[in-house]
Amino acid sequence: YGLHLSTETVRQLMIAADLWQPKRPARPVVHQMRERRASLGELVQIDGSPHAWFEDRGPHCTLLVYIDDATGRLGHLQFVASETTWAYMEATAAYIQAHGKPVACYSDKHSVFRVSASEATGGSGLTQFGRALHELDITLICANSPQAKGRVERVNQTLQDRLVKEMRLQGIDDMAAGNRFLPTFMLPFNANFPVPPRDAPDAHRALLPTEDLARIFTLQETRVLSKNLSLQYDKVLYQIQSPRPDYALRRARVLVCEDRQGHIRIEYKGQILPYTVLQRQTHQAEVVPAKLLDTVL
Repeated sequence: YGLHLSTETVRQLMIAADLWQPKRPARPVVHQMRERRASLGELVQIDGSPHAWFEDRGPHCTLLVYIDDATGRLGHLQFVASETTWAYMEATAAYIQAHGKPVACYSDKHSVFRVSASEATGGSGLTQFGRALHELDITLICANSPQAKGRVERVNQTLQDRLVKEMRLQGIDDMAAGNRFLPTFMLPFNANFPVPPRDAPDAHRALLPTEDLARIFTLQETRVLSKNLSLQYDKVLYQIQSPRPDYALRRARVLVCEDRQGHIRIEYKGQILPYTVLQRQTHQAEVVPAKLLDTVL
């Protein structure tokens, strides 16, 4: 008919003729403001920020960020290849050695922090990282949304701007050099931007003499010894060599601890058991999440 109408005009005509059902706009989600915690060390927000931190000069990696909720102070920064259990264990150990044990850590629902399989029936219900924090009497809390841990989310955006430019000026192009520079970057940041806490006492706690970080931050699994005092872990068969009579350890529950270097330690009631390796099975194809593919390769 030679009519030239805009798309919106046609849509309004169709709505008036009951030929088009307009979609109701989604209600905006209102996130209530949460007051900062009162004391330094009462709550530490942790998160990983994948980004091109070295721009086109170096590899794409992730920055682990630890920020205090009460003051906004950066407690620890560390470049890692990706968000893994080992990466968070190493970064948390460094934070504790520098500041002490916080009362609680606030994270997202990443599989490092939370067992997401609702049908899981075995185990303790904790991830390896969650178990380590439980041993240290540190409460691990998972946020229900990114907005709930907005303090660390906002500082991620700030770091993606300021830190990238600082490292460009310094000519830093790899994770090793970046990790050496991060303490220097944190000093003026913490001097200019934090706020004073409402309560002066520091809530960080010192490590107890019985708390060995090197042992706590390991992968730990329980195994039951067979009649011939052998066990299998990660497709490797181990034979216990103990001066005790065989019947004393049959069906005993032992703890297998693996550190980041792959060294295995087997404990029974706090005592280390000597062992020999009997057999190593061939590993089948490994299931790797997409975000860990670069690390595995």
